[in-house]
Amino acid sequence: MSELFAAFGVNWKLLLVQAVNFGLLLSALTYFLYKPILKIIDERREQVAEGVRKAEQADKKLIDAKKKGDELVGAAAREAEQLAATARTRAEEKGSEIVKSAESKAQGLLRDAEARAEEAKRQAMQESSKEIARAAMLAAEKILRNT
Repeated sequence: MSELFAAFGVNWKLLLVQAVNFGLLLSALTYFLYKPILKIIDERREQVAEGVRKAEQADKKLIDAKKKGDELVGAAAREAEQLAATARTRAEEKGSEIVKSAESKAQGLLRDAEARAEEAKRQAMQESSKEIARAAMLAAEKILRNT
């Protein structure tokens, strides 16, 4: 084998020293460069994975918040509708009460007006009777004086 090296002009001692140097360089690069870079890459990979997990959690929280918001809006809408229905019912009841009260007041006023008209008619009849009686007396007196 040494003849083969000599034929190509390769110094085996120099080749051995270069192999040792390459091994040392490879060991030094592995220890000082390759392992720290792999460690940094693993840390970054974990950070990215953590970021993805947090993003998924944030999406879930956002979906839950939207659901809760929709539920709150739905509940508020139902409550507002119920309040409006209650208000309408109360307004209708109050309106019917007002109408009944107005009708009863109108009936009372009508009865009062009828009673006053009846009283006025009765007084007019009494005065007419008195006037007729007075006129009859005056006429009788006149007739008696002329005779």
